[in-house]
Amino acid sequence: MKVEETSLPGVVIVELDKFEDERGFFVETYQQQRYSEHGIEAQFVQDNYSRSTRGILRGLHYQIQQPQGKLIQVVSGEIYDVAVDMRRSSQHFGRWFGIRLNSDSPRQLYIPPGFAHGFCVLSEVADFFYKCTDLYAREHERTLLWNDPTLGIDWPITENLILSEKDQAGKLLVDADCYK
Repeated sequence: MKVEETSLPGVVIVELDKFEDERGFFVETYQQQRYSEHGIEAQFVQDNYSRSTRGILRGLHYQIQQPQGKLIQVVSGEIYDVAVDMRRSSQHFGRWFGIRLNSDSPRQLYIPPGFAHGFCVLSEVADFFYKCTDLYAREHERTLLWNDPTLGIDWPITENLILSEKDQAGKLLVDADCYK
């Protein structure tokens, strides 16, 4: 396992070891002690599974209370995954990091609490799992507008996207509830 820093402190790429032979492959997707040794000391309390089709964009979501850290891994297909720093006290406030995650490469993205998260699907179908550090709380969920020009996120597709009503009604960063 190898952990790589990104342009946003705390958001890291986890390159997993893949053991492959003529029978198939094996990947250990999580082992608490090993992650802790690499500085990811999160305690996960909820696992989620998501399936979406090409052109679906979900996000950018965060919880203003009970903020969730997320450990994300694609198990089928490909997505473009984005994290946005929502901590006003951070020198990186409003900055984003994006990465393609796919099932061909055994890697994960860890996004700590304090960040908004979103993704768009690049393959026909994408399945992914993610672990969360706190429980989902609808009453605390907020949505940041995916195409806020202040953010300038470079989504790999912008035409014919399919968004929920909630995601279409996301707030601009300037109007959004943020962390201190």
